[in-house]
Amino acid sequence: MALAAAFALAGCGGGGGDGGSEVPTAEDGTVRASGTASARTSGDDVSAYVEAQRAYVKCLRDNGIDAPDPDARGNVDFGGGGKLLALKKNPKFRTATEKCAEFQVAVPESVENGNQPSLSAEQVEVKREYAACMQKNGAADFPDPGSDGLGQGEWDQTSASAKRAIRICGPIVGVPADASPGKG
Repeated sequence: MALAAAFALAGCGGGGGDGGSEVPTAEDGTVRASGTASARTSGDDVSAYVEAQRAYVKCLRDNGIDAPDPDARGNVDFGGGGKLLALKKNPKFRTATEKCAEFQVAVPESVENGNQPSLSAEQVEVKREYAACMQKNGAADFPDPGSDGLGQGEWDQTSASAKRAIRICGPIVGVPADASPGKG
């Protein structure tokens, strides 16, 4: 849940690429907002994402937020738990993120997939069983997992048949069949 909050808050991610120290810091002035589009068209989505994250961090700093540099894969670690929650409640941070929204870009699929933990063969098999169950029970567009066990696309979760499939197949992945809706 904290990881999802960090994604939503900072557009951060991790994944392939080894930019290491060759990637300039946000403070050295070599990253420009206009550079993100040209890098994106070169096909190097990880480099473009890192570049965009550095521009975002620079903007946050320019607006009074002490933000850490993103790592070589674009991760921006604002801290977890209480520190992240306090930052999200800070009006100065909210204002800065609004001013810097133009620098946030979508996390590339290759970076997002890199955030996923490696799954064992047994875990991959469970993902396959779940996908087959979902497809058989009303969510025909549910994506088959790839060889690594990760999902391979979008599907409609809002239809009545998809919700029914989720209830039927949930126990395969550890969700109780009679789970009540969450509160709050």
